[in-house]
Amino acid sequence: MIGLGGALNPPKTLFPKSLSIHHPNPPSSSPSSRRIIIPTKSTTKFPSPPTMMSSTHRHHQPPLSLEALKTSERRNEVMNAVQNSFDNCLSETHLDLTVPALKSKTTGKVRDIYDGGDYIVLVTTDRQSAFDRILASIPFKGQVLNETSLWWFNKTRHIVPNAIISVPDKNVTIAKKCSVFPVEFVVRGYVTGSTDTSLWTVYKRGVRNYCGNAVPDGMVKNQKLPANILTPTTKAADHDVPVTPDEIIERGLMTRADYEEASNRALKLFEYGQRVAMDHGLVLVDTKYEFGKAPDGTVLLIDEVHTPDSSRYWIAHSYQERFWNGLEPENVDKEFLRLWFKDHCNPYEDQVLPDAPEELVSELAWRYIFLFETITKSRFEIPATKEPIHDRITRNVSQALTSLL
Repeated sequence: MIGLGGALNPPKTLFPKSLSIHHPNPPSSSPSSRRIIIPTKSTTKFPSPPTMMSSTHRHHQPPLSLEALKTSERRNEVMNAVQNSFDNCLSETHLDLTVPALKSKTTGKVRDIYDGGDYIVLVTTDRQSAFDRILASIPFKGQVLNETSLWWFNKTRHIVPNAIISVPDKNVTIAKKCSVFPVEFVVRGYVTGSTDTSLWTVYKRGVRNYCGNAVPDGMVKNQKLPANILTPTTKAADHDVPVTPDEIIERGLMTRADYEEASNRALKLFEYGQRVAMDHGLVLVDTKYEFGKAPDGTVLLIDEVHTPDSSRYWIAHSYQERFWNGLEPENVDKEFLRLWFKDHCNPYEDQVLPDAPEELVSELAWRYIFLFETITKSRFEIPATKEPIHDRITRNVSQALTSLL
């Protein structure tokens, strides 16, 4: 049995002795001579989503805490459902064999993508990816990601149009076919992370200019950046490679006009996402966006938006105190599973990885659902039957394509 408390939020002191610590918003008793990094404020204004709580309303709500994540009655209900669904995960799909209208299949880390003529069919599976590997299958994960993205797609239309046509199934999105830019737009608000391309990993190696962004000396892990930064990546041999904007243009990956439009939209999406998350008691730490270009030249938001797979979230209420005390933030994402694998193997080089413990898999499934319910203020609908997910998807996609084609 694994002690989840230590695995999920290790109480490790992170401040290197050799660094001068520039704490954001330190306690009032701190010396006045301590340097403080003040985040850059943006003047961009966005309308609030209808479900966003007002500041007045928030004052009457108890602050979101990790304790609620661990002890709520809802957790017990969800965990029971998760543990009864290990044998009904959607680890792979074969709709090209079961839906005649689909022509071909492309397999991504999490999504299976099918060519439907004028449309593409994206099936979000339960596969859990990190370190450019598949680590496990997480019950309900595909449904959570698909429904979380749909909520955000609807809330961000005022910032950028998206490619969504319909959502015929809990795990499926049908989208417009477009030319996908071969660049992932990673936006970061904090110095953190554990993968090879994370900002903290490269920062502690001495890198101070990352993807064209100058990062100040003297920062420590989990510290807020002076301003949000964009650190684009591209693909090579199945892993992410950081690139600068100039390299993207020079390599012909995007035109300068398309890059500037997409990067501007990405930063606005992230700022908006941070505001929404904070209004719901969460810190949106970093995320990635993907864009495509429609036949008429419109730049479209595609793939997923602000999901726990593409984003890092922390509990806002406890962040400042934990940062000041050199503790890891309370997270509501997959970071604890990444850390477990890093502690038990070399996830980049080992040919065979250990099986993820069921306790951690169950915990991750619950956290994804908790995040969905916290952000959307709606109840996640656990499938009521044990019908194989692939059978249900086949039926729903077939009906949807019949009405579209």
